[in-house]
Amino acid sequence: MALQKRRRGPKRTRQQRSAWMKKSGENRPLVQGCPNCGAPRIPHRVCGACGFYNGAQVAKARTADAAE
Repeated sequence: MALQKRRRGPKRTRQQRSAWMKKSGENRPLVQGCPNCGAPRIPHRVCGACGFYNGAQVAKARTADAAE
């Protein structure tokens, strides 16, 4: 059985995964509405608008005042 010559490092792995996710088609992540605020978000990720995940506040909500 063939063996790899070099191990793929974490940076390269993340770059490949990022490129794979950006491709069009079935690889693209779904966008669903947040059950708390209704803003679009990717499943299994914290909502960027309200900071809720799985029914609990886990991050600070983003506001327009924070950007200034």
